[in-house]
Amino acid sequence: MNEDWDLLVGFLPAGWEALATESGALKGLRKDKSPENLLRVLLLHLGSGHSLRETVVRARSADLADLTPAALMKRRAKAGPWLHRLCRALFAERGLATPGSAGGGFEVRLVDAVTVKETGRTGSLRRLHYSVRLPSLICDHFRVTATEGLGTGASFRQFPVAYGDYLIGGRGYATAAGLDHVARSSGHSMVRVNSGSLGLAGPDGRRFDLLESVGSLDRPGLARSWDVTTVGNCSTAPVSGRICAARKSETAIAIAEEALRRKAFGNGEAPRPHALEFAKYVIVFTTFTEKAGFTPEAVLDWFGASWQAEPVFKRFKSIAQLGHLPRRDGESSRAWLYGKLFAALLSEKLSAHAGAVSPLGYDFRSGHDRRQAD
Repeated sequence: MNEDWDLLVGFLPAGWEALATESGALKGLRKDKSPENLLRVLLLHLGSGHSLRETVVRARSADLADLTPAALMKRRAKAGPWLHRLCRALFAERGLATPGSAGGGFEVRLVDAVTVKETGRTGSLRRLHYSVRLPSLICDHFRVTATEGLGTGASFRQFPVAYGDYLIGGRGYATAAGLDHVARSSGHSMVRVNSGSLGLAGPDGRRFDLLESVGSLDRPGLARSWDVTTVGNCSTAPVSGRICAARKSETAIAIAEEALRRKAFGNGEAPRPHALEFAKYVIVFTTFTEKAGFTPEAVLDWFGASWQAEPVFKRFKSIAQLGHLPRRDGESSRAWLYGKLFAALLSEKLSAHAGAVSPLGYDFRSGHDRRQAD
């Protein structure tokens, strides 16, 4: 958010100013009805992580707006639908194709958690658990918990699940208890397998040898599935599902192995042999049924779609740690989340452009150039 503003405008989605009017973000503004000034103030607050009080001081000194902290808080809440539509527009620009996007609006819920500094003098940390629907990017649930103690960790149990919901989570969500929570509510789940935390049994009730099974995938492009059941404890019911897996390309394998080596060496260790073997495959546990059209290939396609969104959500996590999370007002909290996500998407677009499109980091036919021509 430190980029020259005229340059940054060139990276905003087409029609961003009109979206401000259509979404009602400017409604109620008596003096300055400039969507540009409003967005700059919001990015000062949400993108740079300044508090409400600090933001209004900076905005006033830069002649962007004359607001009180309370007025800015109301303006942030009102801008929620605009920020959401800006997120959707930037997300669409990424060219993310979801397997069900052509099939009549089918969506999945991506779940994750991020640590955020709490509002107030204490500055204590809180964990925000949130779910975002893909491809609409609607935040349909968020919950704030402590960062330590029982029931505060990342888990599907942090989320309400409705009949027919489809949830996708990372390795941290691959636990028998979390999968049982989704199944009890007649939902469906998909997680990247964490072999250290998720016990599995085959149809015969014996331990399922995961590495031996996926080892039969001897070339890329071949996907297979195996019927399995999760192994829980006395309070967790087993969940029937499938392991769906495919072998990576040699290039992807080399990247994964190098990442494992860097992480292990950083801890003063050598990478474990079985970890290097697992790095050759993408392995997913799912209760998405083949009867509903989720072949092994379709399951891995959906997981691939969520993986394409992963860089944005990693960037979101780093930006979300700046500033304070509003906890008491749902509308304001959603606007906060959309603002952070918008800043993440914009940062990703800037980064990708600078790294792959132009050594300048921008195009001369961008908004920067157009504004000069105007």
